[in-house]
Amino acid sequence: MPDFEAAAYQPSGTAAAAVPRRRRRWGRAEWLQAMLLLLLLLGMTVLVALPLASLFRQAFLTPEGEFAGLSYFRAYLESPALLQSLGNTVFISFMTTVIAVPLAFLLAYALTRTDIRGKSVYKAMALLPLFAPTMMHGIGLVYLFGNQGAISTGLFGWLPFELRIPLYGKVGIIMAEVIYTFPQAFLILSAALAISDYRLYEASETLGAGKLRQLLTVTLPSVKYGLISAIIVCATLSFTDFGAPKVVGGPYNVLATDMFKQVIGQQNMALGAVVSIVLSLPAVAAFIIDRIASRKQQAYVTSRSTPYAVRPGRLRNALAHSYASLIALAMLLLLGAVVMASLVKAWPYNLTLTLAKYEFADAAAGGLTPFWNSVRMAAWTALAGTFITFAAAYMIENIRILRAIRQASYFLAIVPLALPGLAIGLAYIFFFNDPANPLHALYGTMAVLVLANVAHFYSVPFMTATTSLKMMDKEFAHVSASLNVSWPRFFVRIALPLSLPAILEMLVYFFVNAMVTVSAVIFLYGADLKLASVAIVGMDDAGDTAKAAAMSVLIVAANLLARLAYEAVSALLRKRTSGWRSR
Repeated sequence: MPDFEAAAYQPSGTAAAAVPRRRRRWGRAEWLQAMLLLLLLLGMTVLVALPLASLFRQAFLTPEGEFAGLSYFRAYLESPALLQSLGNTVFISFMTTVIAVPLAFLLAYALTRTDIRGKSVYKAMALLPLFAPTMMHGIGLVYLFGNQGAISTGLFGWLPFELRIPLYGKVGIIMAEVIYTFPQAFLILSAALAISDYRLYEASETLGAGKLRQLLTVTLPSVKYGLISAIIVCATLSFTDFGAPKVVGGPYNVLATDMFKQVIGQQNMALGAVVSIVLSLPAVAAFIIDRIASRKQQAYVTSRSTPYAVRPGRLRNALAHSYASLIALAMLLLLGAVVMASLVKAWPYNLTLTLAKYEFADAAAGGLTPFWNSVRMAAWTALAGTFITFAAAYMIENIRILRAIRQASYFLAIVPLALPGLAIGLAYIFFFNDPANPLHALYGTMAVLVLANVAHFYSVPFMTATTSLKMMDKEFAHVSASLNVSWPRFFVRIALPLSLPAILEMLVYFFVNAMVTVSAVIFLYGADLKLASVAIVGMDDAGDTAKAAAMSVLIVAANLLARLAYEAVSALLRKRTSGWRSR
């Protein structure tokens, strides 16, 4: 029977080596923990490892199941069109990062290093793209800069000038990807800039350093790891995105659209698997670089640090207001164009308001059913994903037996962070659509859509839960052990209530991302389970852009309602907590 080392008194001196450490056999609690850890590893294997193994296996097999070696990779490298798509994807990713990161840094700097009013409003406006599918960014650009766009036509001839750009192609994709990645970079850089040691700025002023020199020698070095993370996130997201290139890409092909054409258009699953692997390699490399950089990060804030003190500055505040207002205006203009297009009879010829676009009766969407399918899928993803993720984080963080199993589960938990949604979706096709798989019955059902979303978005909530659990005072566990409180009872009565803010954040994260995603589910939905994000792609392909805009607005509205509900519940919890503390 297995056993483990128990804490025991050990005599000091050389005689201690001769005294064997006391060990005791597993009790009921340890057997329960071992069983749960094995179930966790089995679940993560089914959720992540086996589908990925099926994906990689497909790239080396012929349709008859024979070993094909590297023939599919050779065919990929010998295809000028596919290689051109790879070059296009790299170019889009590079340009998006070069534009989005500086823009996000300037806004984060304006909101963290000045004392302007309305910071919460500016931040909310900057984060609006997070609540929309990436296709909506492209649709908004079409209604602003397309052939009949509001800005292209000078507000339909009301202005004496027009502004036309070559939207359909690399310019449009870059613009859409900048909008898509900007909020992600802004959040990372805001968190990095919010933590600073004001003593460094005082020392630099004493040495006669000006504002520009302070920026170069103090501010940028202190946030360099945040900058690295922002660069990696922007490059990875724009490299693997499917929605924006699908809407405004035109003839400009990228890897994500090529993969879609190989799988859906040509039914070339093996070459689709090869493109998926190629699509994943930069993301995996970026993930490894980010992990290495985070390990080397040094603490810039210590117990003796002083928070950054903002000094009055009218000119600085005026510039910060102007820039933040410009960003907010751009985000509102994009969203406003989509909303307006969904509410008028015929853009731009008849601007009479109507709700006809929201009926979807004659659209490729098939009524409102896809929207409600998405809501159901997102709700199940939020519930199942939050439960699985928090339970897994708790077991990995608090159980002290079977260390190898915990490490393997942790590794599988962070792997999805480095994988594009298209790769996960294709991997789930190969795994669940195999008749020899006992789970084959799940294919084409709501369950497989939920599992794919949980796997796709698993890593960030997992790290959120792990961080929350690490911040919990270990004295709770010690006191519970001294009172003989069982492990499950401690989990329910102590760990869950204390981690409730993190759990609510995880719920919203899963829900919002499941509503907006298209890449992870574009290959998986059944004929009777069409989703809102997939319907947007279909309606845009059919030329029904106005109704695609209307479906996008419904997704944004659902996500904003979810976020508002989260804020209301969080405020109630804070009020109850403060009331309890006051007593």
